[in-house]
Amino acid sequence: MERKIYGIFVAAGSGTRMGGNTPKQFMSFEGKPVLQRTIETFAEALPKMKVITVLSREHFVTWKELCVKHSISCPQMLVEGGLTRFLSVRQALKKVPNGAIVFIHDGVRPFTSIDMISGMAQKMDECEALIPAIPVTDTLRSTDPDIPDPDREKTVAVQTPQFFHSEVIKKAYEKPYQVSFTDDASVVAADGVKVNIFPGDKFNIKLTTPEDIVIGKAILTMRQS
Repeated sequence: MERKIYGIFVAAGSGTRMGGNTPKQFMSFEGKPVLQRTIETFAEALPKMKVITVLSREHFVTWKELCVKHSISCPQMLVEGGLTRFLSVRQALKKVPNGAIVFIHDGVRPFTSIDMISGMAQKMDECEALIPAIPVTDTLRSTDPDIPDPDREKTVAVQTPQFFHSEVIKKAYEKPYQVSFTDDASVVAADGVKVNIFPGDKFNIKLTTPEDIVIGKAILTMRQS
């Protein structure tokens, strides 16, 4: 039986590093809210997916108004985010049944390619956990004198979306939070699940600082040309 696909878009943050009064997920980016661009790209790649959008309760009305204003027609389940990303994802996973495929994605990562999304979804017939990652090209230096510098050849930069068999990640998220949980893959890895790596994309950036907006506009211009 074919597994249904659920997408969890985590957008409950305040975006303080971006500056300004508007949370970055709602910022207008070339005429559309960032979160809209993110969800619409995935909807194009996976038209049958079920969308779960994680927001702070105080932002529910704002997002609903933006959906009306920008004619966002994709059906969504809204979930109230927790105090941390870990708790937000745990809440969202309650909406996902066992026997499905679920991916978890940063709501402010709007430049994920359709080829990467569909390619990762297809690979889920072969694995229980799959994450995109790119090689590290800069030299890495430890700021702790007691910890040796990481070996660049044995290190990758991990991105989202991160795909899982739903029963696997739901079970993993039953555990209490640990400081070693830096992303969703680290949660399932702590449960003994093998995490497979899919080739990531350097353009799949997360909009975090004002400089990222400049880079993002260049990416959008390149893809539209």
